[in-house]
Amino acid sequence: MKILVIQQKMIGDVLTSTILFEALKTSYPDAELHYLINTHTYPVVENNPTIDKCIFFSPDLEKDKIKIFGFAKKLRQNRYDIVIDAYSKLSSNIISLMSGAEKRISYDKYYSRFCYTNTIDRRIKRGQILENLAIKTRLELLSPLGIKNLEDIKPKIYLTDDEKAQAIEVLKINGLSLSHPIVMISALGSGPLKTYPYSYLAKVIDTVVDYNPNIQFLFNYIPKQAGEAREIFDLCLPKTQSKIYFNVFGKSLREFLGLVSKCAAVVGNEGGAINMSKALEVPTFSIFSPWNAKSEWSIFENDTTDIAVHLEDYKSEYFQDISKYKELKPKTQSLYQEFKPELFDDKLRTFINIISKN
Repeated sequence: MKILVIQQKMIGDVLTSTILFEALKTSYPDAELHYLINTHTYPVVENNPTIDKCIFFSPDLEKDKIKIFGFAKKLRQNRYDIVIDAYSKLSSNIISLMSGAEKRISYDKYYSRFCYTNTIDRRIKRGQILENLAIKTRLELLSPLGIKNLEDIKPKIYLTDDEKAQAIEVLKINGLSLSHPIVMISALGSGPLKTYPYSYLAKVIDTVVDYNPNIQFLFNYIPKQAGEAREIFDLCLPKTQSKIYFNVFGKSLREFLGLVSKCAAVVGNEGGAINMSKALEVPTFSIFSPWNAKSEWSIFENDTTDIAVHLEDYKSEYFQDISKYKELKPKTQSLYQEFKPELFDDKLRTFINIISKN
């Protein structure tokens, strides 16, 4: 039996959808499992023992419908028995329909139902528990296969011993002490509307130092973001700046993951860095953008080692008359200004105390 899972686009989505493979491998141990993903997301699934083969969807395909049809026609030659489309966009609709698979599963959309043999309604239902929705909605894609009750499955990232050893070497060479906690700062979101105001984040970092002066910091950024990350650094107090190893960062995504694996925690903007940290079982303190639903992406929050904060937790009046969080997108910057660090100071103190003891 051959099964194809489709999950294009963002790293967080690709990582989260790996839970499907663990469940499928348990139910179909002899099946050959393939994962269709974008090329740049491969590092988060590399070495995953439940994935037999990765198939790459390049950005140029998304822009050319003729190429998509050619790509789908070539994939058809793999003769998949089951296709699970967790992406559910035009390109994956075409690929699923043309796959020839006897069973094709995706989310229910009126315009693409004909592409699938089974569709799942992922609209929030009355009385539904609004936690771990990103996990729950994906696991529901397995219900047509009779696979249920799997909510304890979590995304995982698999690093090699060499990658872990290399991370330790990088930290030592750059003067960090492995006997004191290291905190990775998720300094920048995927865009301005998902990035906590620089001055507020600097204050958060200052506060962490107040709670534990021995903590050392790394910043998560890529070279082209160095200027933006430096702005946050410059807003920190001098005593905090002395604790930040600004020039120590992952030169590649796998190197970044290695460094995270040696951190006591990751603190900052919710996004890919937070999701990857959870998959490495590193404690996280994530700050959500006002227009992003915490209920969907605050995966496995426990108020101790994985804490997430959202403006709605403190000022619910801004969210009472909306039907979708995206309605607040145009107001994001003004809402961010209301999301002052003092609002979640107690939670941050609790978190720092816990990671300092581990």
